[in-house]
Amino acid sequence: MRKNFVLDTNVLLHDPRSIYSFEDNNVVIPIYVIEEIDQFKRDLSELGRNARHVARYLDSHRAEGSLAEGVPLPNGGTLRVAFTTHALPRNLADGNAMDNRILAVAMELKEREQDSEVRFITKDTNLRIRADALGLTAEDFDTERVEINELYTGYAEVSVPGELVDQMYKPNAELEVPAQDALFPNQFLLLKDQTNPSHTAMGRLHPARGKVIPLYRMLKEGVWGLRPRNMEQTFTLDLLLNDDIKLVTIVGKAGTGKTLLAIAAGLHKTTEEGTFQKMLVSRPVFPLGRDIGYLPGDVEQKLNPWMQPIFDNVEFLMNLSRADKKAGRGHHELMDLGILEIEPLTYIRGRSIPNQYIVVDEAQNLTPHEVKTIITRVGDGTKIVLTGDPFQIDNPYVDSTNNGLVHVVNRFKNEKIAGHITMTKGERSALAELAANLL
Repeated sequence: MRKNFVLDTNVLLHDPRSIYSFEDNNVVIPIYVIEEIDQFKRDLSELGRNARHVARYLDSHRAEGSLAEGVPLPNGGTLRVAFTTHALPRNLADGNAMDNRILAVAMELKEREQDSEVRFITKDTNLRIRADALGLTAEDFDTERVEINELYTGYAEVSVPGELVDQMYKPNAELEVPAQDALFPNQFLLLKDQTNPSHTAMGRLHPARGKVIPLYRMLKEGVWGLRPRNMEQTFTLDLLLNDDIKLVTIVGKAGTGKTLLAIAAGLHKTTEEGTFQKMLVSRPVFPLGRDIGYLPGDVEQKLNPWMQPIFDNVEFLMNLSRADKKAGRGHHELMDLGILEIEPLTYIRGRSIPNQYIVVDEAQNLTPHEVKTIITRVGDGTKIVLTGDPFQIDNPYVDSTNNGLVHVVNRFKNEKIAGHITMTKGERSALAELAANLL
């Protein structure tokens, strides 16, 4: 039995191709959704682009028949645009008129087609509650929802005989993959002695050789005066310093060292090894709390408040004294030398970026489409690092399970040129660690 899926406006604005996500069932779009989408079509934002895509998709299907009667979809389902004269109960008629009309379409469809199931799909939590109160089956739209506690961590612990642990400390060591569940390319392993759990060794599954190899040898020396403080930071630096890994995703709570390690490795690769021409750093612009309004100055001056966390990390790595700062030294020295570039994500679309080390901070605020736009800018010889905390999201259109950062982790975990690590141990300060855990 085919189901009827009634889509809300926010579903189409979140993913214009959502109409193709319901297999061989019937997709119903209320005419009032089209009216709401029409209000966004002139915007230059992500919502505006998605609104225009929706209009193009629907217009292309008009050539196949009447949208009012229903047209076939490639997956075997049908697409229909519907309106209604059905009225909601009087006590629910107040509030958003468009929401009421959209709900009314679903209600009429349920009453008219009692032999088929009707599901109302919306990303609006309150609207799902209202739909449920009306007796409708209401669901969120998440084609690839990944609960944060099920997210791939990037490493695993394995118990092995003690002699295998000893072997990892020998020159040019390589181990066969221990017999256990399937491992992903570039996944890290903490090898523990079966008889002495404190006797351990750290390795990474080499995607080409299919063997477990010891970690990057430079980790003991550190990069830009920075040494890893724990196992997770060791894993992270290994990914960041490996030129064969072109995409690195780092997920972690505040204070775990995500951004600092990414910038330190980028400066090392740019200034000391010369692997990349420059380091490009960017982050989405989303205010925390109430915004303070327009900012004066040119693009660089407007970006300064948003990029200050990046500048703080750079100046920490430069090890500037108070006298140095009074003398005017700071991050701008690296920018003047062309080593460091700050770029707003707004201007990345359409660019091709070769031979650079890119850091996208706070990537949890990006939508899956925005992340795709950024990663597809990467040219030959470029490495891109995405960092973020899925529990600190300021973008109202994504959450911890469907943001761009989690989407990339899930999609790239099987790829040989990608690596991921989830960081849980805070190192900023004892107070910051307590706040991250308790608040």
